[in-house]
Amino acid sequence: MQVRMLTQTDDQRRVFAVVLDAGEEIAASLGEFARETGVDAASFTAIGAISTATLGFFDPELGDYRGIPVTEQAEVVSLVGDITHSGDDDDSKARTVHGHVVVARSDGSTIGGHLIRASVYPTLEVVVHESPAHLHRSYDPRTGLALIDLGRSSGGGEADVDKGDPASRSQAGR
Repeated sequence: MQVRMLTQTDDQRRVFAVVLDAGEEIAASLGEFARETGVDAASFTAIGAISTATLGFFDPELGDYRGIPVTEQAEVVSLVGDITHSGDDDDSKARTVHGHVVVARSDGSTIGGHLIRASVYPTLEVVVHESPAHLHRSYDPRTGLALIDLGRSSGGGEADVDKGDPASRSQAGR
């Protein structure tokens, strides 16, 4: 993995270029990057290629992801996601990498889903934008997933639009 800080804004947010090499696992490598650089919250985009992967589709009836195997070389045409703090306290170095990816096969067909695991080949080029807030994930018993918990997150504005009320949720996008 190669890492270079591209810029740092006046409010101390950083932008990084992260280049993953052949054989590196995407989520594990991005988690390692976040721990080593002290990134608690960020968004990322990436392009490149993979040799194998397991994508996922969340099945609410199962309460789990159904695996979608990718067993051939494929182009990563879009990978977007976030990095969040996942520890129980602010000093924890635990990070969660959550990504969704679309890959193109040799015939041009595409497949996408939740990034469960993927092995890079030959490279993956990632741009990471650090967030001014520290985002936390908490277990949601309704879905069985670790979801971003704005109540435990710090920084940013105080515009609490969505408190779980579906009516306020519909106003957020207006």
